[in-house]
Amino acid sequence: MDDVVQAKAYAEADFSEPHEAFVNHFKLRYPDFMSGEVLDLGCGTCDVIMRFARVFPQATILGVDGARAMLDIGMQEVNRKGLVRRIKLKKCKLPCPELSGMRFDAVISNSLLHHLADPLVLWHTVSKYAKPDAPIFIMDLLRPNTVELAKGFVQQYAADAAPDLQNDYYNSLLAAYRVEEIRQQLDITGFRYLNVEVVSDRHVLIWGKNRE
Repeated sequence: MDDVVQAKAYAEADFSEPHEAFVNHFKLRYPDFMSGEVLDLGCGTCDVIMRFARVFPQATILGVDGARAMLDIGMQEVNRKGLVRRIKLKKCKLPCPELSGMRFDAVISNSLLHHLADPLVLWHTVSKYAKPDAPIFIMDLLRPNTVELAKGFVQQYAADAAPDLQNDYYNSLLAAYRVEEIRQQLDITGFRYLNVEVVSDRHVLIWGKNRE
């Protein structure tokens, strides 16, 4: 979403329910996590990491995204909410060589996996930048079993969104992966020990601590 108008429409849409759920799911699965340097892959307009920063006030977060328009909106919100000392943003596309040599205490990502032409890039990036024993926490959409079900989800969860966003949501649902496909990705990249957990009718979590 590097179009300014599209990025603005996305930022104005109400994603409060899944974004708040993302943070709550993380907190539930990592009750001992309190502080550290966190990497957010595909941070978009930063709504998730601002919520994350509120719940984990001792954490600092680096958000990366390939869309300058999204990051510009995110930086405005980060400044407005007084989080500029704890949240930094960087424009880069995975595998993001700009992060070379850096390691993080946790790696998180929300709704990036289905956007990637090669999903293995995400898992290779996580492996490269997560410290040993660091929490890994990926949340994404699940592909519905039928096109009709995908259309139903659009009506159920995005009926008030702009037509372009409804179309984006529909396409995202069809581009998302199923559990067995995600497990295949994990097998290939050495992450077979991660948990794959369906947490709603349209969301899946992939989580665990890095064993590298």
